[in-house]
Amino acid sequence: MKAHLYTTLELPQSIVAIGAFDGVHRGHQAVIRQAVQRGRKLKVPSVVYTFDPPPRVFFQGVRMLTTVEEKLLKMEKLGLHHSVVARFDDIYARRSAYEFIDTLAKLNPVEIMVGGDFRFGKDRLGDIALLEKYFRVRETKPVCCSKGSPISSTRIRQLLSEGEVHLSNTLLGWTVGNSAGK
Repeated sequence: MKAHLYTTLELPQSIVAIGAFDGVHRGHQAVIRQAVQRGRKLKVPSVVYTFDPPPRVFFQGVRMLTTVEEKLLKMEKLGLHHSVVARFDDIYARRSAYEFIDTLAKLNPVEIMVGGDFRFGKDRLGDIALLEKYFRVRETKPVCCSKGSPISSTRIRQLLSEGEVHLSNTLLGWTVGNSAGK
């Protein structure tokens, strides 16, 4: 996987998975795997577009589950061709939803994969419906734990704050070298 840190990437075609992917938990893995599988089927490169730090870390100061380096290592194991990491700072946070769409257009996505709660642009004004006006979008259904609750980075952070390291690691889905449990 080729990592593009804080730079743009232009491709003639791609399949793009977009998200914060903090922790690269089992739900994130489903979005990324879907992009990798579609890329293989359509014979175009698979790309993850993600952020450093994740937006919730930037805006809310929540605990980051994985560093950008750990995130990239975990994503590489899923078979991606490229990862684009946008520096999420004050300037990036002020970008409109349409500026984000313009950035994505440089990747020429055949399809874009996102989770159902995906929002983008200043004040989170962009949503899946807006994205669908410009690209073909596939929404990945939530991945749930054995008790039926959706797996999320927020839930994993809560479990870690309660000392539930084993359960949080189960939701993350990584067996070795998991920073969230440390």
